[in-house]
This record gives sequence, C-alpha cells and structure tokens, in this order.
Amino acid sequence: MIKEKIKLFLVDDDALFLKSLEIEFLQHADFKIETYPTGELCLKNLSHYPDVIILDYFLDSIDKNAMNGKETLNRIKNNYPDIPVIILSSQDKIEVAIECMHHRAFDYVVKSETAFLRLQKILTTIFRYRKMEKELTWYMERM
Repeated sequence: MIKEKIKLFLVDDDALFLKSLEIEFLQHADFKIETYPTGELCLKNLSHYPDVIILDYFLDSIDKNAMNGKETLNRIKNNYPDIPVIILSSQDKIEVAIECMHHRAFDYVVKSETAFLRLQKILTTIFRYRKMEKELTWYMERM
C-alpha cells in the first residue's frame, strides 16, 4: 500500500516566518508543503486539495488591501468545509481566538517559541480523528 504524503498549505505574509515553518515541518515529517504569502493565492490553489491549512490571521504586511485570515477562512469553509484550518497569529487575545473558532477554525495557535510543537500536536489530533472516522465508517458499512 502506497501512503500519500500529507499535504499542508502554509499561508503567511511574513516570508521569513513562512520559510522557517516550512523547514520545521520538513525536518520532522515527510509532508508535501505549498506556501502562499496571501489568502488570495491560497484560495486560487484549493483545487490542490490540502489536508490541512495553517493560516495567518492578519496577512496584510505585503498588501494593505489583501484579504485577512478571517475572510480567507470564511471562503475556505464555504467552499471546502471539511478542510481543517488552523489559525496562526501573533494576537494572544482570547476574543480573537474565540472569533476564529466561531468562523469554523479547527484551532488557534499564538506565534511563539512553542507554536511549532502545538501545531504538531494539533496535526496528530486531526489525523488520529480521521483514522477513527474511517475505521468507524468501515465498521458501520459491514453491519
């Protein structure tokens, strides 16, 4: 059985942070990663069917008129509701996190020195849950 690589979309307008996050993921697992500096580019490439999207909250340092993370999240969820989206932000205000969760983010992570570890744990949870879903579906189809 050939196992496909997990496809991650990393979306952040901070080029240095985006590259360091990509390197972290590639050093710790065999992911297929696509990076985007704007929400608009992420949306244009959703037909590549990412397994998970890690999305910055602001996204406006390159272009002040760029779509922000919340708007990008809404558009992703309207078109591809099953793709888990993790919001990554320098905002550590609980109100911002709650607002993102109301907009159907899978989780919210504050950019910090522990952010990558937190993202790893969240990804593990997502794929453990998907595996259980598949097993349950397989079992229910045989009843």
